Amino acid sequence: MNNKISIKTISELLQYNFFIPSYQRGYRWTEQQVTDLLNDINEFTTDSDEKNWYCLQPIVVKQKKDENKWYVIDGQQRLTTIYLILYYLNQKYTEEKRVKLFDLEYETRKDSADYLKNKLGKIKEDTSNIDYFYISTAYQTICDWFKKKEEKLDVITFSSKFNSSTKVIWYETSQNEDSIDIFTRINSGKIPLTNAELIKALFLNSSNFSNTDTEKLRLKQLEIASEWDRIEFALQDDSFWYFINKNENNLPTRIEFIFKLMYEVAQAEDKEVEERKHLGIKTKEQIDKRKIEHQTIVEQFGNDEYATFRFFNDKFKNNSEVNNNWKDIKKYFQTLEEWYNDRELYHKIGYLITVGINIKTILGNKENKTKIDFGKWLDQEIKKIASKKQVDKLEYEKDNAQLINVLLLHNIITTINSDDTSLRFPFNKYKDKKNGGWSLEHIHAQNSDNITEIDDFEEWLKVIDTDMITEEIKTEINNFNNDKQKEKVSSLVEKLSNLFGELDIHSIENMALLSKNDNSKLNNGLFPVKRKRIIDLEKNGAFIPITTKKVFQKYFDDCTKQFSKWEEKDRNAYLNDIKETLKNYLSQTEL
Repeated sequence: MNNKISIKTISELLQYNFFIPSYQRGYRWTEQQVTDLLNDINEFTTDSDEKNWYCLQPIVVKQKKDENKWYVIDGQQRLTTIYLILYYLNQKYTEEKRVKLFDLEYETRKDSADYLKNKLGKIKEDTSNIDYFYISTAYQTICDWFKKKEEKLDVITFSSKFNSSTKVIWYETSQNEDSIDIFTRINSGKIPLTNAELIKALFLNSSNFSNTDTEKLRLKQLEIASEWDRIEFALQDDSFWYFINKNENNLPTRIEFIFKLMYEVAQAEDKEVEERKHLGIKTKEQIDKRKIEHQTIVEQFGNDEYATFRFFNDKFKNNSEVNNNWKDIKKYFQTLEEWYNDRELYHKIGYLITVGINIKTILGNKENKTKIDFGKWLDQEIKKIASKKQVDKLEYEKDNAQLINVLLLHNIITTINSDDTSLRFPFNKYKDKKNGGWSLEHIHAQNSDNITEIDDFEEWLKVIDTDMITEEIKTEINNFNNDKQKEKVSSLVEKLSNLFGELDIHSIENMALLSKNDNSKLNNGLFPVKRKRIIDLEKNGAFIPITTKKVFQKYFDDCTKQFSKWEEKDRNAYLNDIKETLKNYLSQTEL
């Protein structure tokens, strides 16, 4: 599909003849939508060198073969509204001074071109058909809007702003493509007009290559297209994608992440923002005056869904050489790929992104640093997070967020320290929305005394170490097995809880990370019950973090001989391992 993409002012649309095919629904913009558009155009500020402009969403067109007529495949609602505003502004002039507007014809309304040229506004609410009703209502809304603004609005200034500083993204499809097929694919979301698609057209547009002969141009386009596909393919790997993203981040194409990142970095480095801080510019009046000649990045390109495309479109205006712009994109990707392939950087940067540090902050602090100095900076940032409060003073509920951050770090540094250098913490599994998020699992049951149902109690009995049970309790269990009396459950639960573990502890040595979905499957079982269920969960494909597995394997106490309860020595061994593993990131007072 050889598409052409550009940005056109409203004035540049006047030369065209547009045709709205019958497969499109009629005009249906509401009074509110028309009013919002007028307000947006009126409120944005232009400047003298055309750096600031208001951008409408794309209009998708296809030229009719051998005719100066353009099929409007998508965007006819916007185009019709543009025509209505132009028509109103034209009426302010005598007939000989009026500009010729673009032609607009609906296939379903044979007299529509004549209606729009000669009958518009003559009936305030035209009920002859549904399309003319909405068109006449929208036109009346435009008339009323200008009437209300009469005293405060300079119509000539508005007209200039609308014609010269309001633009549309012009998306011209190939003449060989079937219009209905294109329309269907756009409206079913199969070819959404994404920033990535628009930006790709900029890179493959032959007019953006300077001093290049045809064959070299073709080879360069193939090279960029191939590299583009390689980047997209790499980012489609979920282990890479979730490493660089805090959460799922659904984008139509993942390469768009890099474009958005570059735009965010440009905003973070915006010298105009810093200059305004230095000058003390804060009020709306001060800002409006300043931006007449000095715009911020956001003021120039906006923050809507097509802001990234406008940012790159401007880069081509200032630097038409494709190679340099493409090198910038590759540099960003290669940096991310280098981090991903470096085992230590992967884990440390992945941790920081997961706990909420913006990737553009990390990129900014990488600049002008050696790899060693960058590593030191990463460690300092991790320490800021891990050392907010002494780990042995963290409390369940009161410090849940910090407990999760510390336990996550314990898992990640444990993975780094593993003798198996192929082992990597799977951020994609950790961030999988199917987990329902992450929670703190009490290793020794938080509320095991709440178990009152016979089925739950019998599940307990299946995994209990009978050698540890006193003869008195065994007799009670046998009696329960004979009569199944529910009222006996509470008494037995209390006795068994006291036998298999001390009273509940809300500190970190009794906490492990577990997904909320898996946590809900454990209920409030005794340690041996939870141990068996966690083994079963992992067998069935659940992601169990490495130190959570080690807890229930009793890995941290080398001398352990029983797996029936979580004792004080187990808790102490676990806490000591947390402190030893994280010694570089905890405050010295707790080591």
